[in-house]
Amino acid sequence: MNLAILQARMTSTRLPGKVLKSINNQPMLLFQIKRIMKSTKIDKLIVATTIEKEDDIIVELCEKNNISFFRGSLENVLDRFYQAALKYNPENIIRLTGDCPLIDPEIIDKVITQHILNGNDYTSNCITPTYPDGMDVEVLTFETLKKLIINADRQSHREHVTLYINENKDKFKMENVFNTEDLSDIRLTVDEAEDLQLIRIIYSEMKYKDDFNLDDVIRLLRKRGNLLEINKFFKRNEGLEKSLKNETTERRC
Repeated sequence: MNLAILQARMTSTRLPGKVLKSINNQPMLLFQIKRIMKSTKIDKLIVATTIEKEDDIIVELCEKNNISFFRGSLENVLDRFYQAALKYNPENIIRLTGDCPLIDPEIIDKVITQHILNGNDYTSNCITPTYPDGMDVEVLTFETLKKLIINADRQSHREHVTLYINENKDKFKMENVFNTEDLSDIRLTVDEAEDLQLIRIIYSEMKYKDDFNLDDVIRLLRKRGNLLEINKFFKRNEGLEKSLKNETTERRC
């Protein structure tokens, strides 16, 4: 089984409640789920949220739309991820995050295919990013996830599920999936209000359909170059950098 786990919570520090922000009067998370379900390689999708009261609304959305969900720890995301997968005992797990409403199912399938074809422990398109921020896909075997649960002992490892892998590359068979063109400077994720503004414009231009792909988005952005000015000031992986900085400060104290 290829199990997709979509992490989603309401308590984002930069843009609280972002996963349920409205796009054409529908929650952003639903737009993303519809796109993920177009993948031909995913057998099951589960939303992994937290046990916090703020995330009751995510559970309500899942129940209303017949979407499987799991509730776990807010801070120990690695454990939440593991516990969500445990019930299904999958061969491979596809890690996705709820701030990527333009995720391309063709890219998801490409990463999964490479992972299985080459017998990798971990396969991703963001070890060395060449896709836009917001197109991130990570695939790992369940056996690899079990190793993370045993060996990932730092707070940053528990907060960022696959960080241990990227800091211990010699211990895993890894592969990065590259795009044909380096588009890593384009930002299609949602962490800030400006990000959401851009995403709403893109969906409007796409008539709120879910059958467009990354190439369609890039053509739009190149046709209307001013759109890229909306959120160009934000850095990729700011959350991870902040987590590592805080951890370093704590160790010094």
